[in-house]
Amino acid sequence: MQQEIKLHDVPDGGRVVVAMSGGVDSSVAAALMHDAGYETIGVTLQLYDHGAAVARPGSCCAGQDIHDARRVAEMVGIPHYVLDYESRFRQSVIDDFADTYLAGETPIPCVKCNQTVKFTDLLAVARDLGAAALVTGHYVIRKTGSEGAELHRAVDPDRDQSYFLFATTRPQLDFLRFPLGDLHKAETRAIAGRLGLTVAEKPDSQDICFVPNGNYASVIEKLRPEALDPGDIVHLDGRVLGNHDGIINFTVGQRRGLGIGGGDPLYVIRIDAPRRQVIVGPRDALQKTTLALRELNWLAAPLYQGDKVRVQVKVRSTRPPVPATLEKLAGDRARVCLDIAEEGVAPGQACVAYAADDGNRVLGGGWIVAGEPAAY
Repeated sequence: MQQEIKLHDVPDGGRVVVAMSGGVDSSVAAALMHDAGYETIGVTLQLYDHGAAVARPGSCCAGQDIHDARRVAEMVGIPHYVLDYESRFRQSVIDDFADTYLAGETPIPCVKCNQTVKFTDLLAVARDLGAAALVTGHYVIRKTGSEGAELHRAVDPDRDQSYFLFATTRPQLDFLRFPLGDLHKAETRAIAGRLGLTVAEKPDSQDICFVPNGNYASVIEKLRPEALDPGDIVHLDGRVLGNHDGIINFTVGQRRGLGIGGGDPLYVIRIDAPRRQVIVGPRDALQKTTLALRELNWLAAPLYQGDKVRVQVKVRSTRPPVPATLEKLAGDRARVCLDIAEEGVAPGQACVAYAADDGNRVLGGGWIVAGEPAAY
């Protein structure tokens, strides 16, 4: 068995609630907590169920996943509860997903889910149950520093989920624990195998858990029929190059599927939602050096208007961190100036700031509103 994992500031034998999605990560987290002697309670949130999601590999928090979580809880020997949060999930995540695309932006529903349902509602449930901590299977590390709890990147760079947790608040981080942050995915599966857990080889959750077959446009069409209103594809120089069947079919940086073949390669530069226009141009026009952020969430020492701090930032989950300067603006806004231009920065995505020295500690982040072109 894996070396015993103890939770900081949680007393021996204390009660913890584990968020169990039905996957291998949260299942191993629950098993580790029980093995360490904590009074462990498993909670699964039923977030959606589109029928096809029940048996779809890689789904999350739907029919088969709930069954898997229940079986693991029985094997480990812990109580397990299922809470119906479909209405809350639809309002906070699915509706927001559709509305963000309608606004010409590219959403990240996983962040919204963590920000609302999981780390707000489920955390409140854990407190109501008298738990000393809410435990999840996320691959991040929580450390205690001079200013309190800190969020750091996981040991396994291929599994690190810190980008998706940038919106975690200080009070939430005080209550959260992440026992898998020091493990590699292969180690997690090995633990599940040694324990005989039925989910040891279960596939990981896919990009958007509530979208059957990966066809997000069909989900948005059902929720917001106006999303398929036609419009023009317009060059940066003002020329109308063609027509489209809905702005939801396009994202910043896209090249394929524009339907305007011939000539030099063109890319989606931005989306003008009010005019229903898809603006295209050469690849150079995708370069951004300045980003505007809204809803800045800051986990490091407080920033005040006008303060500037050197950071490393990620503008997409799959991008490596790059050096930048973050300036605090009025309210919850910020400006990020990149040392080197980034390509395809999309409004609606997150810009997450990490410590400038080693890029491991999450300092905070916000939602990208707009960017300014580089030299183009």
